[in-house]
Amino acid sequence: MPDSLTVQLANQTSSHNVHAFITGLAIQHNMARVFLKPDGRDLYYPESPPPGTILQPLTQDCAIPLGPPGNTVTVIIPQIAGGRIWFSAEKQLTFLRNPGGPGGGAALVEPSVLNPSDPNANVDFSFCEFTLNSDQLFANISYVDFVPRLPIALTLHTKDGAVQHVSGMAPDGLERVCAGLREQTARDGWPWDKLVVQPNGHDRPLRVLSPTHGNAVGASFDGYFEPLVEAAWKKYCTSEEQPPPPPQQLQPQSQQQTQQEPEPSKKHRLRLSLLRRKPKPDPNPNPASPPATPPQPQPQPTTTPTTLRINTQAAPGILTSHIPPSPSPLLLHIGPEAFPRPSTADILGCNSGPFTTGPSPTRNAIIPRLAAAFQRGCIVATAEHPSGPEPGEIMVTLPILVARVRSCRGEQPSRGFVFRSRGSFKRGRGLWSSECPSSSNTGEELG
Repeated sequence: MPDSLTVQLANQTSSHNVHAFITGLAIQHNMARVFLKPDGRDLYYPESPPPGTILQPLTQDCAIPLGPPGNTVTVIIPQIAGGRIWFSAEKQLTFLRNPGGPGGGAALVEPSVLNPSDPNANVDFSFCEFTLNSDQLFANISYVDFVPRLPIALTLHTKDGAVQHVSGMAPDGLERVCAGLREQTARDGWPWDKLVVQPNGHDRPLRVLSPTHGNAVGASFDGYFEPLVEAAWKKYCTSEEQPPPPPQQLQPQSQQQTQQEPEPSKKHRLRLSLLRRKPKPDPNPNPASPPATPPQPQPQPTTTPTTLRINTQAAPGILTSHIPPSPSPLLLHIGPEAFPRPSTADILGCNSGPFTTGPSPTRNAIIPRLAAAFQRGCIVATAEHPSGPEPGEIMVTLPILVARVRSCRGEQPSRGFVFRSRGSFKRGRGLWSSECPSSSNTGEELG
């Protein structure tokens, strides 16, 4: 693995005022915060301000101008962990310093889309993420926290001649996301439309926030995933024997089905295959010929839970769910680990409640796959995880994610990264990685 990587920053927008910032933790400099300077080669390590002094500006200019539309700027990036390449149009981004950062340097205050008083709140910006270390290069387009107006594309050229490309969103992707969210609010009443950020004076939306951050704009989704969680627990944790109903309670099949399958709440559109049972065939299709004997109540067999299979894609391998000798209706047992029921906030954030990581490598390997199964809404639809989405298939429940996937796909060959845990796909999506990178191209694709 090389000590540095050559990156070409291409301005494919219609703006003459596009700037890039490249930030991260310098692996070969005690993991201190680092910027690339405007020449694209020299490095700036922001100094820690005196104790008690916060929100201090950078002491050096680190904005890399990309030039006019069609221009390409070449930069050389050293080994960096947690790196980001930021792009902004028309206005430059503002980064600030606080004391007590890693490696003896400053703590960096990065642009925020949640703080209305942040100097970047009304700036049109986006970013992609990367890490270049001694083992490999990893990069992805991130829509985890918000969907920006500026789309980003990534192209990687490896030493063996292979090319990996991620096109990201279509030029009108954000508008399509916004339209989908407004339509969804009209259908189910949840505040998807409030996630659209369009500041006063802007003729177009600036970005769309993830529902994880809905509370920042008064959009609460409390209770959204609870019906899905209940259905999952019934499918994977139920093993009680159901007694047959007494004869006097027997009702026609159509009435039984009506009672067993109540009309779902208007505020939930969880497509749960568990609840879509086909009606049993009529044993007496000819009403003129009554059955020889009246139907008798049949004992119902013991309910056998479905086995959930989690491919950890790591040393623990494939782990399955099971019912312990002394089961608890509150816990889902997978391999040696037990998980309590997650809340909607847990599922949206993927880092709280049962999805909090800890000292167990096995549990930490299960968490992103299990969290993804809930957040994509496919925990009940299939027992094999990770699962999809396959080409042409959308297996997500959150309308924001559906809109994202559709907009990212458009006419593009690839799409961006919307889930917080990267190791939860059958195959990589919205990202590329290599152990032998040669160069990469990162560009804005704004129509």
